[in-house]
Amino acid sequence: MKKIVLLFCLLLCISCDEKVINKTNTTSTTEAVVIKQYKAPVFSISEANTLLQLPLHCVETEYPNKLGQTIGSANDMGEPKTLHPIFYGCFDWHSAVHGYWSMVTLVSQFPELDEAEAVKSMLKKNITKENVAQEIAYFEKKINNSYERTYGWAWLLKLSQALHEWDDPMAAQLEANLKPLTTLISKKYIEFLPKLVYPIRVGEHTNTGFGLSFAYDYAVALNDENLKKAIVTRARDFFLKDKNCPIQWEPSGYDFLSPCLEEIDIMRRVLSKEEFAKWISHFMPELTSANYQLEVGKVGDRSDGKLVHLDGLNFSRAWVFYGLANQFSEYKHLKNIANQHVAYSYPNLLGDSYEGGHWLGSFAIYALTQY
Repeated sequence: MKKIVLLFCLLLCISCDEKVINKTNTTSTTEAVVIKQYKAPVFSISEANTLLQLPLHCVETEYPNKLGQTIGSANDMGEPKTLHPIFYGCFDWHSAVHGYWSMVTLVSQFPELDEAEAVKSMLKKNITKENVAQEIAYFEKKINNSYERTYGWAWLLKLSQALHEWDDPMAAQLEANLKPLTTLISKKYIEFLPKLVYPIRVGEHTNTGFGLSFAYDYAVALNDENLKKAIVTRARDFFLKDKNCPIQWEPSGYDFLSPCLEEIDIMRRVLSKEEFAKWISHFMPELTSANYQLEVGKVGDRSDGKLVHLDGLNFSRAWVFYGLANQFSEYKHLKNIANQHVAYSYPNLLGDSYEGGHWLGSFAIYALTQY
């Protein structure tokens, strides 16, 4: 395993190249700012084969498990697989969902993966109409009205989108099997968003910007116009007047999402180019600077399930910067910062403890797909 980790370190090593930017200070003199250049991450079939081991290992691993369950009576008690016949692995429900998303994404992008058939067999065995009906029954209990809101909801829609976009006959059947649950989650979003008076600006699961971004992508891909309209309306209500986001306050100790950047990620989707340019000039104007830098989130103990969140932060920051740079050329310099963040955390995925391994692979894969 140490050899594999070393290989990834070499693949993602920091380039010796440096870029010199001229910077004018307040006294009108010019000083040279050296920007260290980081190599883009490698995403080939070799990396995909290795990354696939993370979800393959956890989606059918029932224990340890954090149910996050509200119990109304003794009848609500049950083992994870009994309560959630599809999404019972990977420690918790939402991680199981994005574990499936990871497998679908990797196999759809790299059909020749060594264990592609094993993945397909697992998907067919678990994503059945009967199992989906049982997952729905759990959500429909009154005591579970807010279950996995909105982080798990967002990943469920992202999984459905991945199945929809996978050019494979089996994927269409899996998407159809999952559709009743997907429809329920869309309905839950539409019912909930008007009730949410204030957005949730945290660096963990309940972050509103993140939940809206993934749901918006699903709504666009599957022409869910009601969901799209609800998201656009509330994103504008929540964020349009925001100014001077204090990213210097980030990260908090357990963050795996950036409150400032997740807000940018949804607003770049829902605003026109002209509106977005005006909005971000007030929200985070410093991003236009070619010498803008952002220190990576540093992990003090990767065996600690909360502290390892900072690796996830590095991947989520990267996917926001990649998305922004790809959409607007004036932000292309941000790809180097994204590369820096990936280079710090990517080598630690393999051989990591279960605290990180059960979910971080999904964050890495999503970041790589956004490059």
